[in-house]
Amino acid sequence: MPNYRRSRVPGACYFFTVTLADRDQTLLIDHIDLLRASVRRVKSRRPFIINAWVTLPDHLHCIWTLPEGDDDFPNRWKAIKGSFSKQLPNIETRSTTQHRRRERGIWQRRYWEHQIRNDEDYWRHMDYVHWNPVKHGWVNRATEWPYSSFHRAVKEGIYPPNWGDDTTNT
Repeated sequence: MPNYRRSRVPGACYFFTVTLADRDQTLLIDHIDLLRASVRRVKSRRPFIINAWVTLPDHLHCIWTLPEGDDDFPNRWKAIKGSFSKQLPNIETRSTTQHRRRERGIWQRRYWEHQIRNDEDYWRHMDYVHWNPVKHGWVNRATEWPYSSFHRAVKEGIYPPNWGDDTTNT
């Protein structure tokens, strides 16, 4: 069995990609309110800053900053995934291993995590998060995707509303 190593630095900023087990599903946007409620519930118990977030039908990308002295993003993700899964009907196909482990089979077991190293890395990942719906062909402009922190970033003056319209900006 692989021994996964994760960068665990208290108070650090991280980029994540979290994916459904069945990439043909659209559960994340079909049940966006459940996902948002799950994140709020976990965030209220175990605070963290959401720097950026985009939810697509079958996966999500986000950037979090953890509180000083806290490096426990794995249990936050476990709680978010568990909370979301418990609110959905139990109709998915599950493997013998998933039954034995009492897993739902909604999420891929692992997720991608990357510790943000510097300002350039941060902004590169911010752009990646907000450009992702365009990259996957869901919309033509970042501003058209409703399940994104891009709209908040525009309100805060981080991005202009037409960001990405000229692909040389991305």
